[in-house]
Amino acid sequence: MIKKLIDKYPFSVAAPVEALIFSTGLFTFAKLLCFWRPHLDMSLRWDALIPFLPWTVSIYVGTFVFWYVMLVVISTGPVYERERLFCAFHLNALISFLIFILLPTTNVRPELTGGGLWNWIMGIVYGVDTPENLFPSLHCSVAWLCWIGVRGRKDLPRWLSPLALLIAAAICCSTLTTKQHVIVDVPSGILLAELCWQAARSDRLRRIYHRLIERVMAWLQKLAGINRENENGG
Repeated sequence: MIKKLIDKYPFSVAAPVEALIFSTGLFTFAKLLCFWRPHLDMSLRWDALIPFLPWTVSIYVGTFVFWYVMLVVISTGPVYERERLFCAFHLNALISFLIFILLPTTNVRPELTGGGLWNWIMGIVYGVDTPENLFPSLHCSVAWLCWIGVRGRKDLPRWLSPLALLIAAAICCSTLTTKQHVIVDVPSGILLAELCWQAARSDRLRRIYHRLIERVMAWLQKLAGINRENENGG
């Protein structure tokens, strides 16, 4: 089955996986590079007014499913639109990486008291995801890019774009109610996503991305034992 998917839809298989690995890799590398450096807490007094809601960790963790599903949907679109979006995705990851290096940030998380499922899951998230690489929020920027990728598309159901926007907004809120981020991280992530989308209109940048993903698709097809090229590219 996997071989057939790679053969018939090489872009739809390769692009979402490569994009998420690329973004996650840079995020992790930035943490390693800045591990010993002092980090700035960008909390505002308004952050203290936002309630801590452990149950919203379900939205925060569910973000990864949303990302992948939306990237697969976006990968089925017209060539120009999908390559522009994935190019913007890579720009978003690269610029975020540079900001993480130049401006390491952190915040103070609440103490988890009491039991319950949500506190238990929240504790796991806090243990795995240390409070670094906060500004801008990758959770917010990537979720926003996922909405941008279906925004205005005529070939998709009309309900998908507003639903994606609603989920992206919920994800942005969850970064605050789980105390994973502070207020300034959210609009900065959204703004970065929009700027990267505009920058990805550049033919030169899209050509660079096109060469990258062509190599990834060729490698996947070779790994799957597929010797012929798919003319439609997925």
